[in-house]
Order: sequence, then structure tokens, then C-alpha cells
Amino acid sequence: MANTINGFSKLSKHDKIKWISNTYFNNNQDVIEIIEQYWNSDQELQKLHDEFIENTITNFYLPFGVAPNFKINEKWYTIPMVIEESSVVAAAAKAAKFWSERGGFKTTILGTEKIGQVHFIYKGHIDLLTQFINTIQHKFYEDTAPITQNMQKRGGGIKNIELRDKTTDIENYYQLHVTFETKDSMGANFINSCLEQIAKTLKNEAMQYSNFSEKEKAIDVIMSILSNYVPNCVVRAEVSCPIEDLKGKDIKDPQLFAEKFVQAVRIAEVEPYRAVTHNKGVMNGVDAVVLATGNDFRAIEAGVHAYASRNGRYSSLSHASIENGQFKFWIDLPLALGTVGGLTSLHPMVKVALTMLQNPSATELMQVIAVAGLAQNFAAVKSLTTTGIQQGHMKMHLMNILNQFKATDAERAKVVAHFEKNVVSHSAVVELLESLRK
Repeated sequence: MANTINGFSKLSKHDKIKWISNTYFNNNQDVIEIIEQYWNSDQELQKLHDEFIENTITNFYLPFGVAPNFKINEKWYTIPMVIEESSVVAAAAKAAKFWSERGGFKTTILGTEKIGQVHFIYKGHIDLLTQFINTIQHKFYEDTAPITQNMQKRGGGIKNIELRDKTTDIENYYQLHVTFETKDSMGANFINSCLEQIAKTLKNEAMQYSNFSEKEKAIDVIMSILSNYVPNCVVRAEVSCPIEDLKGKDIKDPQLFAEKFVQAVRIAEVEPYRAVTHNKGVMNGVDAVVLATGNDFRAIEAGVHAYASRNGRYSSLSHASIENGQFKFWIDLPLALGTVGGLTSLHPMVKVALTMLQNPSATELMQVIAVAGLAQNFAAVKSLTTTGIQQGHMKMHLMNILNQFKATDAERAKVVAHFEKNVVSHSAVVELLESLRK
């Protein structure tokens, strides 16, 4: 069993690596070389990366790719994507090209509100608490003014503070449900700072409120924290065209394709087992752009999947219809994003990604990311209802298999040529490599 260690965070980076090598790899120097080969040769750049998190020992690289030909609201984009999964970038680019020839993507911002909550215990009558909160509402705004003044100059700030009675769920449990507008910043630190001040004001004012008994004055704040569930910070992305315009190289019968596509989406709307995989495909596109632009993909994932369950059953994020000969495919996504603050101003590749996207505002980035999710989902469902998902995916995965078995350039050329006309599978590739090496 590995030894525990005290003071690990105070060790130098070299000593941290040495301890890991000694403890887990029998002092294997190859492990140290692998870890150190991912260091950046630019010491200032490496120092920047080291300070993003704690106990950094090296960098972990993911591919940074681009998907061109996205036409969104009549404006052209090349979308940056950071992801390790084969075929995602290719599928997004293919969907972008397909829809660029059929009118492109349309997007609409449905809301930009974000939420934070002060959770507290109050042992008294609800009417008296309601009266108290109404009396001190102005104090919440006054006491948070030093925090909100810069945000207010940009058109943001605290929009509403509402008392919510949750005593049917937990005895004596109440919330202050606070609505925020954070403009181009994701706003997590801003929201949490405001909430902590609101909590202090709540406790202080309760102690001085003459209508409260001693028991009622002892409001117990459990926690103050933003929510990553943002059902009122939502963007819609959609595509549509006459059914006959869907015809293409792999869509010979557009009416049949449209009907099967709509049915496939309906299955994802009613069957949670299918919906999870369906939505994972959406998030292939979403997360890749979220990562490339320095945003928090864990927060996005949590919020999106909660949104997919908002009606009591986990369901498809996207929807499709056929009406009057018109095919329509759309998605509504809750996306709390930022284009200022955090990694957006620190990570050099994030700056590259945002510049490539023409320096979008937070709402513009919401629209781009929703389109990336819809494009990825379209590509997946299109494959599923036509050629099958594995044909394209395994061809893209072929290089990973060849790398895994350290194929030479000559072997690569022969394997790639062979699978231009044959179905790719892991076992088939291994079998062919073995026959070439005999």
C-alpha cells in the first residue's frame, strides 16, 4: 500500500515527481522522463500553467481542432474544438457544410438569468419571516453595492431576491433565491461574493429586528452558493429546409430520411436509455467548444442534464418535426458562459480560440456552442438512420489503432488502402497488421 505524505504541497515540482516515482513506479526514471517531456520549454508559459491549479507536476495535452464552414445567423465561423474522441470534429464539420448549403443555422437567446441561493433555517412563523424580508430588501442591495457597482455599469447585477418556503421538504428550511445578470462574465465569483454578503445582512438584520423573538432572531445560514442549474439562461439553435432539399450523396430518399430522423429523435424523447447517449452526442460538440474557450464544462454538463430532466423524466435535448413539407431540427440549451475573467484572459490558446470566433460576447458564445451541439447531434442521428454509426467512426478511429500497435509508414499505407473498401474493426486491423508482419 502506498505511503501517506505530509507537506506534499510544499515540495518542489521535481520533488513531487520524485516521490510519485518512488512510491508508485519503483523509482522508474522512464516515468519521470514521460512526465517531464510534457513540460513547456518556455519557462514563463510553464509557470502560468503550473499556477492554474495546485500540485501541478506536468501538462496533459488534448488535441485542439477546428470545424470550418459554420453559417450562423448569416455569419461565417470556424469553430475551435478541444476533444480526444475520434470523428467528433469531422462530424461537426460535415454537418456544418451540409447546412451551410441549406440556409445555415439560426439561433435565438431565450434568457440570460443566473441563479444563486442562500439556504437557511428559521424556526418561526412564515408570515413574520416574509414581513421581515420585505422590510430589509433594500439592505441586501445597499450592502452588496460595493460588489455590484462595476457589474451594474455593464448592465448587470442583482435582478431579484425572493424568499422561498421549502419547509415541506426539510423542517424549518427556507431560501433566498437570487437572480443575477452577469453580462460577458460567467460570474461564479461575483455571484458567490454577493450571496455571502446577503447572508451576513440576513443574520445581522435578524438580530436587530424587534418583531422577532430570541428564537426567531437565531437564523442559521447553512450555505450561500450559486446554482449551475440555469433554466432561464437558455439559447435555441435550429436548422430547417424543405424535405426535398435534404437529398444528397447518402440521402437518396429525403422523405424517408426525414421520417426516420424524426422517429429517432422521438425515441430519445421518451426512452431515457437512448436519451442519455443521444445527449452525450450533443455534449461532444458542446464540451469541445466549452473547453477550447476556457469555460467550465463540468458546470455546463451538470446544468444541461438537469435541464433534460426538468419535466420529471430524462429526455432528449433536441427535437425534430415535419410540417407542411418542411424538416426542422432544433435544440434549447442552458449555457452559463463567460468571455471575460477566469482562463479566458490567461490561457494563450483560449485567447486564440476566442479571437478565431471573432471575440464573441457571452451571448454570442452561447449561440456558437449551441450550434456545435446541434451539428454534432445531427451528424450522429443522420449516421444512425443511414449508414450506421460505426462506419464513419471506425474509419476515424483507424489511426488510433495503428498508433497503438506502432505501425510503420509502409504498414499504415497498406492498412489505410485496404480499409477504403472494407469495414473497419479493431480485430480486422490487428489481423491485417499481423499478416503484414509475418
